[in-house]
Amino acid sequence: MTNRPDRPDCSDWFRIAAAAECPPGTSVERVVEGRVVALANVAGAWHAIDGLCPHQGGPLGTGELCGEVLTCPWHGWQFDVTTGRHRVSMTVRQPVHEVKQCGDDVYVRFAAMPAPEAAGA
Repeated sequence: MTNRPDRPDCSDWFRIAAAAECPPGTSVERVVEGRVVALANVAGAWHAIDGLCPHQGGPLGTGELCGEVLTCPWHGWQFDVTTGRHRVSMTVRQPVHEVKQCGDDVYVRFAAMPAPEAAGA
């Protein structure tokens, strides 16, 4: 079984879960292409953010989802899964990834990583 959809236009999409693994109102943690991802199902709408809490690396995908807010189970940091923004500090933001459902599977596409700045620039 491949982690990619069977369509050429989806070559940069990776399977993250079966839709049934993350019912509405829940989140799951998955590792895709070496990245920890928190996948959330908000009333049938899929969202994915970086799955490691920036506070101390807690597993965001195993936290509690209440509406659009995902709470880290370790120390209670809260993030809006639609924007990646921390609920208190507007300077803290988790990367947000595109998500789509194809049939019974859910796929994620990672945003391009910014190129590192030249040393000394």
